[in-house]
Amino acid sequence: MRKLSFLVPALLGAVVTSYAQEQPVIDFEKYNPPSSLVVPEHKLTRAKFPFIDVHNHQDGLASGNLKDLLQDMDALNMKVMVNLSGGNGRRLKAQVDNIKSKAPARFIIFANIDFNGIGEDGWTEKAVLQLKEDVKNGANGLKVFKNLGLSVNDNTGKRVAIDDPRLDAIWDQCGRMKIPVLIHAADPRQFWQSADYNNERWLELITHPGRKRSNTNPAPWEQIIEEEHRMFRKHPNTTFINAHFGWYANNLSQLSQLMDQIPNMYVEFGAVIAELGRQPKMARQFFEKYQDRILFGKDSWQPDEYTTYFRVLETADEYFPYHKKYHAFWRMYGMELPDEILKKVYYKNALRIIPGIDKSQFE
Repeated sequence: MRKLSFLVPALLGAVVTSYAQEQPVIDFEKYNPPSSLVVPEHKLTRAKFPFIDVHNHQDGLASGNLKDLLQDMDALNMKVMVNLSGGNGRRLKAQVDNIKSKAPARFIIFANIDFNGIGEDGWTEKAVLQLKEDVKNGANGLKVFKNLGLSVNDNTGKRVAIDDPRLDAIWDQCGRMKIPVLIHAADPRQFWQSADYNNERWLELITHPGRKRSNTNPAPWEQIIEEEHRMFRKHPNTTFINAHFGWYANNLSQLSQLMDQIPNMYVEFGAVIAELGRQPKMARQFFEKYQDRILFGKDSWQPDEYTTYFRVLETADEYFPYHKKYHAFWRMYGMELPDEILKKVYYKNALRIIPGIDKSQFE
């Protein structure tokens, strides 16, 4: 009996090993079996109310008739698209001119700062003058890309912090002109963490290895984010829209503290709807509390992906998938926001802080 007790585990191990060797290797991306859960489904392709997408990127607005783009927007019930890739100078003016001639009520353009040469004599003054000219030519906001804080260096090769005093005049000028600053700082915190099985973004990092960061490439995540928050506090008369929920969509209690501390900070949820969809109860509480300071944003222009956003915001659906598995391998749940909050998120909040939008489209 004693000898047999030693043989049984060995025999079972051999059987399991043999079975495993006969099975094909399963790709995590491809293993996505349909759920057997039978629950109500509402696969929305159109928003319940007309909406303003405050976070979009378009490179072709300077020419063409925009007909196809407008058709896609109409199908979604998107009345206004904010193009954050406006550039500056002649590039920006070309976009504004084409929009005015083809679809003046449907697009808003944000300008961008050219950080080349920062630190040279007169750079700050020139940047402010360029911004004034861009607003005069039709820009209704300023978009700051994540290169500030990550890859922007001054004329001596030193990394430029987001709260660098040489940029103060730009943020103050936005406050005086009453245009918002939508800023993307850093990237998800997990990009700075070890790329292993304990990292929720591991799949994204192995499929997009260029996104991996470290405390020396170029600085710790916490440092970059704190630079951004100091900049917000430093300029209380300027309205800031923190892109991607400031990368705190997975820590709404912390984001709530920041919202309370920084009253001139708004948020938009481009590319982080999956974080909200996996915590519908806490997310709904956050939307209820900060309903006047949350804006609709999507980021990448993929019309078929908007259904995920509508479904999380509008329905009470349970256990439905996200559209990019490398972003979110988990299932999501709807918040079923009440109509009044939906209207604020879809368009009322944007109308209040972004100038130049034709409000008649939302009556």
